[in-house]
Amino acid sequence: MPPRQRVPALTSAPGEGPSPEQLLRHGEVSVLGRIVSASNATLLVEVALDGAVARAVYKPVRGERPLWDFPHGTLADREVATHLVSEALGWGTVPLTVMREEAPFGRGSIQLWVEEREDDALVDVVAPDAVPEGWWTVLEAEGVAGEPVLLCHADVPGLRRTAVLDVVVNNADRKGGHVLHALDGGVRGVDHGLTFHVEDKLRTVLWGWAGEPLAGEDRVAVEQLLGRLGGALGDSLATHLRDEEVAATLERACALLESGEMPGPGGRWPAIPWPAF
Repeated sequence: MPPRQRVPALTSAPGEGPSPEQLLRHGEVSVLGRIVSASNATLLVEVALDGAVARAVYKPVRGERPLWDFPHGTLADREVATHLVSEALGWGTVPLTVMREEAPFGRGSIQLWVEEREDDALVDVVAPDAVPEGWWTVLEAEGVAGEPVLLCHADVPGLRRTAVLDVVVNNADRKGGHVLHALDGGVRGVDHGLTFHVEDKLRTVLWGWAGEPLAGEDRVAVEQLLGRLGGALGDSLATHLRDEEVAATLERACALLESGEMPGPGGRWPAIPWPAF
């Protein structure tokens, strides 16, 4: 995940300049440093074009570690595909993410940096008597000294939509640190390389809504997504995913609408990624 420090996400010279998408797609990419907490090569970069400058996160394909359950060299494409689904849902949950064929270390995804609020977490581990009002409790655990603690998360629309997105894209790695409370008040999700598997691999810290009815506005968004999956969105996803993975995405969206409620852990895989943050 990106390091938690205050850096400007996007600046531009006075007057009309390139759009954020034009900037990420066509700007000159300069590497500022490596994000060492990430399991794969993840670089903090600066992208500049026509007087506009943005901070971004660059994940080159050549820096991906082989995994036993995901095809090698596909994680950056899955990052981009998740952004496409997020945009089709109309929520802006995933920061702008594009694929660059040419960059300092070759082909890879580039995602616009998100500035976070300080000390305003949406997912936390707290003592049983310190759960914030209105939060969902996900599980009971023990702290480093054996004391009882609870993993919990906020109950806010942006976070709920992130949970819905995770169901649709089959996110196998929704850690607490992958949920960002942006300075604009919105909720952003990052690190979506482990998504779109054809088998059910949902692993998340956002189980608070398990068994809860699908919110009406979320149902409308997923219904609209289904129509787009059969058109231009499906074609766009096919450039980043296998045909069977696109088909499985359609099936998951249909299943979510048919059940009318948020799913719970399936039992075949660990329900929560490790580490949880």
